Amino acid sequence: MSKTERSLGGQVALFVLNRTGNNTAMRMVYPFLGVFATGLGVSIETISLAIFARAFTGVVAPLAAPLADRISRKFSMVLGTAVFTLGALLPVLSPAFGWFVVSLMLMNIGVFIFLPAMQAYIGDQVPYERRGRMLGLTELSWSFSTILGVPLVAALISGGNWRSPFPYLVGFGLLMVLLTVVLVPKAPPRQRTEGRLFAGLGIVLKSSEALTLMTMGLCFTLGNEIINLLFGVWLEDRFSLQIGALGAVAALIGLAELSGEGLSSWLADRVGKSVSVRIGSLLNILSAVALMLIGRWQWGAILALFFFYLSFEFMLVSSLPLISEVLPQARATLMAANIMFFSLGRALGALGAPWLYGVGFWVNAAAAILLNLFGLWLLSRVKLK
Repeated sequence: MSKTERSLGGQVALFVLNRTGNNTAMRMVYPFLGVFATGLGVSIETISLAIFARAFTGVVAPLAAPLADRISRKFSMVLGTAVFTLGALLPVLSPAFGWFVVSLMLMNIGVFIFLPAMQAYIGDQVPYERRGRMLGLTELSWSFSTILGVPLVAALISGGNWRSPFPYLVGFGLLMVLLTVVLVPKAPPRQRTEGRLFAGLGIVLKSSEALTLMTMGLCFTLGNEIINLLFGVWLEDRFSLQIGALGAVAALIGLAELSGEGLSSWLADRVGKSVSVRIGSLLNILSAVALMLIGRWQWGAILALFFFYLSFEFMLVSSLPLISEVLPQARATLMAANIMFFSLGRALGALGAPWLYGVGFWVNAAAAILLNLFGLWLLSRVKLK
């Protein structure tokens, strides 16, 4: 292994660590929603508005990404981590609900500044034929946040109160800023966008391939969120699972996500990115069918959910290197726009899932199947490797 490869390996490890902290901050609100609401003195409905506000901060990602395309990837990574740290600091300074809302929004904005710059940096440094492995490794952070981060948050809250995790997030953020400054070189983009600041966004919006692939990602995330939002409610309603059992299922889902991310990192470069996306989507469809057929039994429901999340992560992670090669001259802007489409899929899923569940959870599963099929059709319209 060359010195350059060792250096890049260390940087990817740093990115995984940084994103694990970011994703923990994003995920910790859901299992402890009642704890945060009680500590802040608001209702569940009111604190849900904070999560709604956070979800729509995804629109800033394409607006911040031109900085990474025009200045440097490192600048945006440092800026994003600093904004995340500032957001984590606000609840330390004040327990007011308004500051909590701003905190969630700032931390999310920081993630959306950091993430496309990081993905574009890897796209610059790693040849396309090996890029799936590197981007797949960074996605391990999502499952790490569930398996490691959320239990740590639970321990901190149990030993203190709802504000206890935030000082640690501040310290973590400051450490990540320092390590990014020291370990990540100030490498300019391989291809720069010319003209006005938002010229890259114009390039993305004019690319039919980019728009098709981003819409595909929206369909996949929308289908996932329709299940993701209410699987816990469904398990509780159907099988009377208690908090401890639901926590065990959540941990199992974390392992499923880890497996899917690991498989993508291992297979996407070997069999091809588009082939991996197709395999993942077909497996996701079969898992949704299994939810309808064997979901009447507890073991069947949990087994189907395990493979539903595994296949989704495999599919989505495999799509990242695929889309990263579409517009090299506006790579960070494209990856940011892709994140915005993912966020839109999550938001639409949050709106539609409860309405579908009112008919029956099988309708949620059927909707996920249809969205996957439409996503596969969109992929067939794009000629990529």
